[in-house]
Amino acid sequence: MEFAMHSPPTVPACSDTGVDASESTDIKPSILLVEDEPTTRLMTSRQLTRAGYDVEVVSNGAEALAMLKKRFFPLLLTDWDMPEMDGVALCKAVRATPLEGYVYTILLTALEGKAHVIEGLAAGADDYLTKPPDDNELRARLNTGRRILKLEQSLRAANRQNHLLSITDALTATYNRRYLMERLPQEIGRACRYGQPLSVVLCDVDRFKHVNDTYGHQAGDCVLQAFAKLLMGSTRKDIDWVVRYGGEEFLIVMPETSTAAAVAFAEKMRVTIAAHAFKVTEGTLSVRSSFGVAGYHSVQAPEEVSVDSLIACADRCLYSSKEAGRNRVTGKALGLGGRTIVVDRSV
Repeated sequence: MEFAMHSPPTVPACSDTGVDASESTDIKPSILLVEDEPTTRLMTSRQLTRAGYDVEVVSNGAEALAMLKKRFFPLLLTDWDMPEMDGVALCKAVRATPLEGYVYTILLTALEGKAHVIEGLAAGADDYLTKPPDDNELRARLNTGRRILKLEQSLRAANRQNHLLSITDALTATYNRRYLMERLPQEIGRACRYGQPLSVVLCDVDRFKHVNDTYGHQAGDCVLQAFAKLLMGSTRKDIDWVVRYGGEEFLIVMPETSTAAAVAFAEKMRVTIAAHAFKVTEGTLSVRSSFGVAGYHSVQAPEEVSVDSLIACADRCLYSSKEAGRNRVTGKALGLGGRTIVVDRSV
């Protein structure tokens, strides 16, 4: 029998799953001041400190650019006329350099005339102030910059969230097939480039249709969510990754993992899943699962491997596990003369 029903006190639907939430914080008011004249540098630094900013000071554009590459500053206040690299050249260099985020840049200048303002803005400056800057005006211009930076930060966070949603399965919070087809070729390329093994594990819930037919699709969704959570909780963080391949099927990609090690992992998961109480509205379910493992190592297998060939091998192994009675693990290493590893356990 592939699953059994138990009757503890009624629990809320899908109570096996949880959602982690995090909140973003405001940008810290840190600023990089670039000024070559010692007296002006000291006076402006004091102005910024009184305004509540964490101030770092350098004396020319070259030092500022080097500092920005080491530590990110969301705000940059720079003099125009400096040795080595002036403020205009610094603005151009900052805009051409990949940094952690946007740097709001204000040019300090003693020059007058619209032509100089246009030149500075065209170089990438966001605003300008005449020297010496008035306290109130300096604070107002910096507050404007911080508002713009906050909007930019919110936009970046929204874009990251949208990208995450586009590659995530809505039901199980695993990755989806779009992400699989983007990333697995990269993993294969890296494994071949560095001569490392790579394995994939394809698995599903045995007789899942009966769960849906008997207890309803909501119960089936709860089982899939808990099943995915078990898989994700057992993989190596930032190394392995889990994809909902389709329906009740999941694919685990395991870089730097031999076929034998992946089979051992699959067997451990098979035992864990069989022992787990899957909570649904009516009580708990016990389910069984089958696994197909495909491994590749460029050092041992001279022929090239592709996404299709790797997944097809895992699919054939999963089919073998099903044909042999389910609740089993079957694994195969590509390019090793058809050698197959089978972990056969009776129900």
